[in-house]
Amino acid sequence: MQQPALKGPIKIPSDPIQRAWIALGRTAPIVRDRVEAALKAAGLPDLSWYTVLWELERAGGPQRPRDLAIPLFIERYQLSRLIDKMEAEALVKRLECPEDQRGHLLDLTAKGRAMRKKMWTVYAPAMEKAMSRLSDGDALKLAELLYKLAGLDPPFSGPS
Repeated sequence: MQQPALKGPIKIPSDPIQRAWIALGRTAPIVRDRVEAALKAAGLPDLSWYTVLWELERAGGPQRPRDLAIPLFIERYQLSRLIDKMEAEALVKRLECPEDQRGHLLDLTAKGRAMRKKMWTVYAPAMEKAMSRLSDGDALKLAELLYKLAGLDPPFSGPS
């Protein structure tokens, strides 16, 4: 299939920008796969489950699902199906949304909080190992650059 002709000259990304783009595309899945493999080997759910549990715990109360479709490792289109599975496992529960009769809120259950903590015991060392080639200074710089690239304000604290 032939590409449509562009109107006017196009700006070709610089070589460093192209290298960064390629590096981002190649490395993110590799690092994530390493952590996912550790969770799977421990018989735990995948990283997207952890992300939802962590976001609910961090929020400190019920949240709308659309406000959770943030992160780290969940595509918006995956969220509804993921929440159905997590609700079936009693890790989260749906509550009526007072502002919107068609919508709902999600709340973390005690079982969900316990699962998040259990997953963290595997996730934390797997993350450490996957990122071990970076010094803390390098890791902070990388985080700053990635947030800058995405146009996001960096969060001030992480899970524990």
